Amino acid sequence: MDNRFRNVLAMAYVGDSVYEIYVREYLFKKGIEKVNELQKEATKYVSARGQAKYLKKMIESSLLTDEELEIVSRARNHKSHASPKNTDIITYKQATGLEALIGYLYLEQKQERVKQLMNFILEED
Repeated sequence: MDNRFRNVLAMAYVGDSVYEIYVREYLFKKGIEKVNELQKEATKYVSARGQAKYLKKMIESSLLTDEELEIVSRARNHKSHASPKNTDIITYKQATGLEALIGYLYLEQKQERVKQLMNFILEED
């Protein structure tokens, strides 16, 4: 089955894990080794607010392809029964869009593209 038409929330679930691995590895390689500090720094990237900010920058930079924008749009527009804990619904849906995109690319075995997008995010700080 073509992953573009799979459940976007399931792709976001996978994407969340892939995204977090990239962030944790990046922070560890920066020399941060205290767990509390790692967690504090990671939150800047993995929070819904942080993810929404990076997605917005990607879109403004015309970094995403039409196919990638379609995945993001489907995820943002998906009716979710979950309610965000620490943010507004719009920010939450933007973050879900980024996670779905990362998950989609990972499942499509487009690791080089995942790496490009994650480098864009991690080099923004």
